[in-house]
Amino acid sequence: MSEKPACQQPELADFWDHRFRSGVTPWETGTAPLELRRFVATGTAAIDPAAATAGRQTPRVLVPGCGSGLDAAYLDRQGWQVTALDFSTAAIELARQTVGDSWRGALLAADFFSFVPAQPFDLIYERAFLCALPRHLWPQYGRRVAELLPAGGLLAGYFFLTAELRGPPFGILPEQLAALLSPAFACREDRAVSDSLPVFAGRERWQVWQRL
Repeated sequence: MSEKPACQQPELADFWDHRFRSGVTPWETGTAPLELRRFVATGTAAIDPAAATAGRQTPRVLVPGCGSGLDAAYLDRQGWQVTALDFSTAAIELARQTVGDSWRGALLAADFFSFVPAQPFDLIYERAFLCALPRHLWPQYGRRVAELLPAGGLLAGYFFLTAELRGPPFGILPEQLAALLSPAFACREDRAVSDSLPVFAGRERWQVWQRL
């Protein structure tokens, strides 16, 4: 049996290049989503002092699979120290346009699983990244987020919780997610999302996981 072409393999950058260049991006919101804005505005985003660099007042956040860079740009405008990355060159080209000249963060064409950060992060923001990964990469995702966060650091964002097997987006069941992140993380917040895009509607939740 012949292998699928690259444009049909979501573990490859060509798959996402094709979608960004053809404008097939149903996961793009057009605005920073409500729960993210609440997270920042209500102070929930205050990072555990044990995970923060001494004397630093603003969180250092990683946005993997940043896509168009919309959420990364929002966090940058709030004064956060943002590193946004994507292994799709088409996504990074679009993100450069989105963040504009006022951008103060780092925008990297890089693979989440192999890039080497200059400094540890306080927060990893999850938005349509885990659900973009084929299931065989999930264990690697669980190990990687644990590696990139110190004790007290947070993995926060949107998780696509469903039994739907086809993807992307690839759904994950709550018990599968818990098994993926345990024992390195404990869930601190879990609530329904009210402004989901159609592709995620009724099947995603905002969650905050803390590194133990």
